[in-house]
Amino acid sequence: MKSVVVFCGSRHGARPEYAEAARTLGRQLAERQIALVYGGGNVGLMGDVAQACLGASGRVVGVIPEFMVERELALAECTELLVVDSMHTRKAKMADIADGFIAMPGGFGTFDELFEILTWSQIGLHGKPVGVLNTAGYFDQLLGFIRQTVTEGFVRETEAERIAVADDPAALLDTLAATPVLPARWAKADLLKKS
Repeated sequence: MKSVVVFCGSRHGARPEYAEAARTLGRQLAERQIALVYGGGNVGLMGDVAQACLGASGRVVGVIPEFMVERELALAECTELLVVDSMHTRKAKMADIADGFIAMPGGFGTFDELFEILTWSQIGLHGKPVGVLNTAGYFDQLLGFIRQTVTEGFVRETEAERIAVADDPAALLDTLAATPVLPARWAKADLLKKS
């Protein structure tokens, strides 16, 4: 794996463990020479993971919509900052340039990004590994609900099992690195088409 997208909150959340996990993940990516691809922001867990990666001499690629740059939310120190026209283009660009995906604690935006990338995997737009960093049990209820979708016949067991889960950044990176990439059933260009 040469690059990983990290989806996470633009806030720090209620527990100090979230920020510590973000900083640990950023350092781990740098130490493993895996580029961080993320939403380009300088706030919350997004800022923490990026600054920790940069602080450990890692490569950070930020992908941010122009309207967020105008609000001065971009992290100017990114190794590379890609400014795009929309949130849709942002997600498609991050998915195109990364070898895997990690969701950390976050809010609606993080859930949107995680479920969109899971949906793209389910329908065959990509076969890259997807992981959840379950810091302090943050995703326990969500993972339980995903199990319910399997029980109720809406998601196949094999699709749910493709979600790697760990509460430790190093363990999650090890799992993702060992997860085979499945062949995409659709062309990569389909990811970049606007909705």
